[in-house]
Amino acid sequence: MAVFDHTEFDNHESLHFINDEPTGLRTIVAVHSTALGPAAGGCRRWSYVSDADALTDALRLSRGMTYKNAVAELPFGGGKAVIIGDDAVPKTPELLAAFGRAVNSLSGRYITAEDVGMSVEDMRHVQQQTEYVSGLPQSGQNAGGDPSPWTALGVFLGIEAAVKARLDKDSLAGLTVAVQGVGHVGVYLCKLLHEAGAKLIVADVNGYNLKALGESIPVEVVAPAEILYANAEILAPCALGNILTSATIPKIKAKIIAGAANNQLSTLEDGARLSARDILYAPDYVINAGGIISVSHEYYGGSSEDKVRADVERIPARLQTLFAEAIETGRPTNELADEYARRLIAAGRK
Repeated sequence: MAVFDHTEFDNHESLHFINDEPTGLRTIVAVHSTALGPAAGGCRRWSYVSDADALTDALRLSRGMTYKNAVAELPFGGGKAVIIGDDAVPKTPELLAAFGRAVNSLSGRYITAEDVGMSVEDMRHVQQQTEYVSGLPQSGQNAGGDPSPWTALGVFLGIEAAVKARLDKDSLAGLTVAVQGVGHVGVYLCKLLHEAGAKLIVADVNGYNLKALGESIPVEVVAPAEILYANAEILAPCALGNILTSATIPKIKAKIIAGAANNQLSTLEDGARLSARDILYAPDYVINAGGIISVSHEYYGGSSEDKVRADVERIPARLQTLFAEAIETGRPTNELADEYARRLIAAGRK
């Protein structure tokens, strides 16, 4: 696999390929930047079509974490780990311990937490091998635990900000939101949207997730192939990325795209395509920063849920600034967000 000339290589500081034959662990840890602090980002376990796809994901996700942490004003750089999943290799305690040892071998340059395919319980196994882990169960009012509810809260507040900016409405009541993916984050988001009076159209490849959600709140279920093009004012991607492309964007009916998935745009040019269609896009790493905000408070300690909430509630203001600048300049919101993030990182290096 070519690395330095890879299309997603962005002057990453280091890449680590770890193979642990006894447990079957195969993982890639990408450290994009430590300019603002240790490279923080969750660990994703996924059944990739190829090792090359896993590398692409690690490179893109780690860069996104650098930008996310910078814009959220966190003392973190950006990194990401991907575990190459295999149905023949179960996610055993031994495999998770091997991953913990891999993280520990980086001596704090990378801080891990849960992401797609990983859980809070998994992180407890990882913690037995390394201190460089967050997203662990907490007691009392201490900050920490599953970051998913905080991610969902930030996305919900961001949707409210986007609705005000694009639709000039102060409420979500009566609006329809199409939610792609009702896993950990998506289900929390759906419940917040329901409480706010929104109508929900949902899709997921996991039938159990859909059944559990439908038993708790009213939702309309559509096929995964249809959700991007649903008749809804708002599209909330909360599954995997790379869904907003030159092929899908022309068929999207929503006026707002605001969701929790990372790397929603297939290319930078897709942000311009959305802008040309007058679809307001909330840059993913700005709106979905609630989880890493919680992770930061937990990792550095001495914090509380109230402090986490206060920081998550700053997300809408950042989006409002981007939306206003996009209107004033006619430029896509993703370009403006990237430029802002790069300025912060450059200042950190100095």
